[in-house]
Amino acid sequence: MSTSSSSSSIWSVSYRKLKFFSRIRRFLQSKAIRKGSYGSSSTSDNSNKLRTKDNNDKDEEDHQLVMEKESELDGSLVLQKSVNRLHFGSWEEKEMAAIAIEKLAKEDVKARKFMAELGVIHMLVSMVATEVVGRHRAAIKALIQLANGTSTNKALMLEAGILSKLPKDINVVDEQTRQEFAELLLSLSSISNTDFCPNKPEILQFLIGILESPCSFETKELCLGVLYNLSAVLENAGALVSNGVVHTLLNLSSSFKELSEKALAALGHLVVTLMGKKAMEDSSIVPQSLIEILTWEDKPKCIELSAYILMILAHQSSTLRDKMSKAGIVPVLVEVSLMGSLLAQKRAMKLLQWFKDERQAKMGPHSGPQTGRVPLGSPLHPKEAQEGKKMMKNLVKQSLHKNMEMITRRANAGGGGVDSSNLKSLVSKSLTF
Repeated sequence: MSTSSSSSSIWSVSYRKLKFFSRIRRFLQSKAIRKGSYGSSSTSDNSNKLRTKDNNDKDEEDHQLVMEKESELDGSLVLQKSVNRLHFGSWEEKEMAAIAIEKLAKEDVKARKFMAELGVIHMLVSMVATEVVGRHRAAIKALIQLANGTSTNKALMLEAGILSKLPKDINVVDEQTRQEFAELLLSLSSISNTDFCPNKPEILQFLIGILESPCSFETKELCLGVLYNLSAVLENAGALVSNGVVHTLLNLSSSFKELSEKALAALGHLVVTLMGKKAMEDSSIVPQSLIEILTWEDKPKCIELSAYILMILAHQSSTLRDKMSKAGIVPVLVEVSLMGSLLAQKRAMKLLQWFKDERQAKMGPHSGPQTGRVPLGSPLHPKEAQEGKKMMKNLVKQSLHKNMEMITRRANAGGGGVDSSNLKSLVSKSLTF
């Protein structure tokens, strides 16, 4: 009984709306006819008067207005037929109606709101679950257009259960359907204060399945966009991390240069959370993969993002800094601090400062030449200790100069003429190790 009453209610609302559009159509038609008759009588009455340029312009505007009204009449008629077929037609008629609705929604922003009020969204969402490829694809494409630019329609789609219609196994749907699902999810994930959250397993199962499969670049890029939007909300971090998103993003960032920037941007959101940072610290490819990205001279944005993540990981974590040091991060950071973008240089210098401070702290009062604590009777004279300290400083400088020469040769080999004297002068002002 509740189902029949619900159907009756939907039909009642739909009928009132269709009747409303019919009245508008008759009203606009009668208005257009009256305007035409007035124009003809006006022409006969004023045939002996001169027509000014302003009057000609007004006639052209009136004609354009009439054409626009006629176009609106045609659109409303198509909308009435499409809505009627979508609710009460056969499956073939429903498919044709979905195609027509997609076209109308794409061309007319106002029509999107009317369609939602006519119960179109719930019907299209129910069509997504059909097994016939043409039908569910027509429904998805119509929903993509209806979601464009209106948060109300997006919320209605989520209420109608669109997330439960996502394929459980991405291998059972074709590539084009996967891409269209991903495009719809990207649109839905761009709004806040909705039920779109990763706590629903269908979302992450679908996204990770695509990112870890040999799908097209475009489809993976759309899925990364969804993860980026989800990771921007701190409350989503727990669900994302527990479902293995960090591991997936780390692998993508180091394996596919074209997708690395989006993957690193999402990791940048997660690394500021306790769970996200812990997951990256425990990863077997961290920090090596992030250090490798710092050497991608053709991807300056990726270098900036990688340096940012490394900064967060290294902050207040001597264990991570030790792992980074053993992985050879220092010479890479020196190169970035000299040849990277302005932002990358600042981040590299910050990391280098931390490594310098930590090295000095480890040396402490029990290592290195001590000028102030020479025991009585020691054969080491204070002057000799000072000379030894100076010699160690020179050795460190020489080591850095050798690194700079190597960087210069690499830069010159790439065609970017770098003056080695300028580099050496920068080194003399930089941090020592």
